[in-house]
Amino acid sequence: MTTMFDVGNKVAAKAVQLCRPEVIAAYPITPQTVIVEELARMVETGELSAEYLRVESEHSVMASTCAAASMGIRTFTATSSQGLAFMHEMLHWASLSRLPIVMINVNRALGPGWSIWVDETDSLSQRDTGWIQIYCSTAQEIFDTIIQSFKLAEHRDVQLPVMINFSAFTISHTMMPVEIVTQEDVDSFLPPFHPYWKLDWRNPVTFGNVLSDDYYMEKRFTMQQGMERAVQLIPEIAREYEQRFGRYHGGLIEEYLIDDAEFILLATSAVGSEAKVAVDNLRQKGYNVGLARLRVFRPFPVEALRNIGQGRSFIVLDRNISVGSGGIVYHETRSAVMGVKGCRVYGYLAGVGGRDVTYEDIEGMALQVVNGAMDPDVVGWWDLKT
Repeated sequence: MTTMFDVGNKVAAKAVQLCRPEVIAAYPITPQTVIVEELARMVETGELSAEYLRVESEHSVMASTCAAASMGIRTFTATSSQGLAFMHEMLHWASLSRLPIVMINVNRALGPGWSIWVDETDSLSQRDTGWIQIYCSTAQEIFDTIIQSFKLAEHRDVQLPVMINFSAFTISHTMMPVEIVTQEDVDSFLPPFHPYWKLDWRNPVTFGNVLSDDYYMEKRFTMQQGMERAVQLIPEIAREYEQRFGRYHGGLIEEYLIDDAEFILLATSAVGSEAKVAVDNLRQKGYNVGLARLRVFRPFPVEALRNIGQGRSFIVLDRNISVGSGGIVYHETRSAVMGVKGCRVYGYLAGVGGRDVTYEDIEGMALQVVNGAMDPDVVGWWDLKT
């Protein structure tokens, strides 16, 4: 095992290389471009044996990866923001076809106004496409999660694509030390991909054809079953990885100082990391506040949140907005914990469009709730200029 000191995007590319994808389709878009550039360099220099497809748009990127995955080939791509939105049609195709594609989405605000900074609306607006969604808070977590995600996506009981998300610039372009495992170690953890079905001219089958109403609902049902199985498999794979390599970032949720907490901050990605500092400071001031960092948004960890929420209040920090509704994680959380005794859910929109969210900001939001200055039925806008 060696140590790599580099930006999150290059760490991600290194993890992908170790997973031995055979096809990579790419179209550059800030702030993920470094990932596909680094993979292109690896292919060019022979460090990675893969077919690298330079296509004309993100829609074609996902169409290409769908085609490759249908042939039983391990595939990868990366995108951000408008690129992810452009892929929308093919995201449905990938999941309904049960193709185990792994994709990185570096969270970036959607335009207009044109923005290259972090906002999670891009990925969260794809929540109904049937993709597993995982959110990372450090470069080390990105590295480890990519390796685990290929194993998850290709598992016989799941067979669904995985979208790994992390914050633009705060993580994608920030240098951090990361422990890198060897190729042999990854090979022992992640065996070669052997699909359970594939396109084969010697054994032709119909793929993606018209499906009548006699079967369509059942196809969706099997996707739901795959998502439900992922609820158990994500923690299991994470624990297996910990046993082999000594690192564990949480299964569905990373819990931080919640045992005696009366109020639980619920956040994702970079804000989730920053919230740990806020929790430490609030504890020093005598406030029983903890953190549940949401790692997995799809499948949504309903039972885990219901267990954590018994007799406690959640303070949800959303770096996104569903216009006309509010914070996406806030509403999902309220739905999940409905009927849980003593559980109230407070919500804030913070850092939308990339505005910095500091630990002081998080402390301020928490103290408003703790001191009774917030209504759980009203989503607050933090640091809103008026």
